[in-house]
Amino acid sequence: MSSTWHILGAGSLGSLWACRLARAGKAARLILRDAQRLQAYQQAGGLTLLEQDRASLYAIPAETAESGGPIHRLLVACKAYDAAPAIAALAPRLVAGADLVLLQNGLGSQDEVAERAPLARCVFASSTEGAFREDDWRVRFAGHGFNWLGDPANPTPPPWFTDLGEAGIPAQWTPDILSRLWRKLALNCAINPLTVLHDCQNGGLLGHLDEVEALSTELAALLRHCGQPLAARDLDEEVQRVILATAANYSSMYQDVRAGRRTEVHYLLGHVCRAAARHGMRVPQLEHLHQRLVDNLRARGLPSA
Repeated sequence: MSSTWHILGAGSLGSLWACRLARAGKAARLILRDAQRLQAYQQAGGLTLLEQDRASLYAIPAETAESGGPIHRLLVACKAYDAAPAIAALAPRLVAGADLVLLQNGLGSQDEVAERAPLARCVFASSTEGAFREDDWRVRFAGHGFNWLGDPANPTPPPWFTDLGEAGIPAQWTPDILSRLWRKLALNCAINPLTVLHDCQNGGLLGHLDEVEALSTELAALLRHCGQPLAARDLDEEVQRVILATAANYSSMYQDVRAGRRTEVHYLLGHVCRAAARHGMRVPQLEHLHQRLVDNLRARGLPSA
């Protein structure tokens, strides 16, 4: 099996992983959207990783989806709504038994990817690492975090998992990856939409704790109803802890809205509302928040699904 890491998506986390893998001497190749993006990347000479005051350039090879060659291992680091269409385009290049590492926010896109790549192994990832793009092909490492990886269908870690530690990517293989993804989903649903609606940094939600607490209570009840009691445990306390710890930050959804980009609402609030409907559970706080956010996005001329 090839040891190459193909990396789909040169955004913040995809670039961060690519640079660390390349720095450790691991074979990495970026897959970019089209020939125009590939040309722009080549003119830049590679990816630049900024860590504190140090900038390092990594001339990682890149290609488009149409390039030939089999893919044995693929880090899927694009937005949740782009993941399934991108995998469909790459499907002819995926070998049987290929490993797909899915870094998407929220839930729902993982199942969409699996449907389009039925012969692949889908490894789910949940990351708390902080990174943001300062410009095209320039990503700043904004804060240390951690990565949990797991496969709900197979508890055995793949042989390549050791690459992550060797590349300085803090990671742990976990059998309860779904619990971690549900927990992160709930945190995002309790924080991100409100930062958009109140036009504030995360810390601004300290002035709206009644709303935050009502959402946290409803989310915890839904998680328990969906068979995720660990994800529900002390959720309200962790939501407020995250707000305090990231008070000066703008949520990813807020940043997307301010930049006029499509949000991942379908895989965040949309997913929890659909899960509640499947279980016949009423979630009035979440449904109202979802509608307010949809109305806000439509008023801005942004996609609402």
